[in-house]
Amino acid sequence: MRTVTKKELTDRIADALGAKRTLVKDVVQQFLDEIIAELADGNRLEFRDFGVFEVRTRKPRMAQNPRTLERVPVPLKSTVKFKVGRRMKRSVQKTGPAKAAGKSRQAEAGIKSATVPDAAGPKV
Repeated sequence: MRTVTKKELTDRIADALGAKRTLVKDVVQQFLDEIIAELADGNRLEFRDFGVFEVRTRKPRMAQNPRTLERVPVPLKSTVKFKVGRRMKRSVQKTGPAKAAGKSRQAEAGIKSATVPDAAGPKV
């Protein structure tokens, strides 16, 4: 699995639309800034077939430091929850177990990779 950056996405969009990269970059950044602002205001964002963003508040609780076994208070915390939409869910599921298991494109193409023996020797 590789990481795709915002720059790569904006370049692809610019190429597909025949638009200037700087314009597309500004539009994408403004879109992301608006999402952040809406979530900061406590609003729920729903993009049909893509997904839903909403702010969830975690209650304060007591936790335990595993090293010292000391009880530590964990304060109230707000986080963003994303629920996957129908179209995205279908598309991701179509990629199949090969990608989900971290298989490479070589494996998908049927290219066999050499097996490296375990350094510890054979398992008994």
